[in-house]
Amino acid sequence: MQGFRSTTFPRLPSATLGPMLDITFDPARIDVEAAHRFLRTSYWAQDIPLDVLRRAIAHSLCVAAFDHGAQVGFARLVTDRATFAYLADVYVLPDYRGQGVSRQLLAALLGHPEVQGLRRLLLVTRDAHGLYERFGFTPLAAPARFMERHDPAVYRAAAPSAVA
Repeated sequence: MQGFRSTTFPRLPSATLGPMLDITFDPARIDVEAAHRFLRTSYWAQDIPLDVLRRAIAHSLCVAAFDHGAQVGFARLVTDRATFAYLADVYVLPDYRGQGVSRQLLAALLGHPEVQGLRRLLLVTRDAHGLYERFGFTPLAAPARFMERHDPAVYRAAAPSAVA
């Protein structure tokens, strides 16, 4: 999409970040290996193989935040760009938390022209309810209608075993 790849946002003053945070949708700029280093140790994507993450990113609308050229945050939407989206893999590196990076990532991603007018957006979170509430997310109105098929050990089961 033309003209919506990279944006520089003013950010709150900080001792660790420069005066501007670079937010991009450009797939060529997203550092998949950096995202993998973080996500493979996260509670929601623990042990995710790099090739699986590459496929997930390739089939999602992704956004990344950079400070001085280093990727410090990431988020992706799995979406048909017409009716539905699932927000996934939102992270900000620990040294950059509490400085508005996640809010800027989400504002850019949810403000993207290709995801306006969606009927439903879902996410799963263990600990960031306050952040997502700022963007209009609420607990499920009818949780009994939702079902899931969840295998939290799928990445460990798929990993090649070590050869002795």
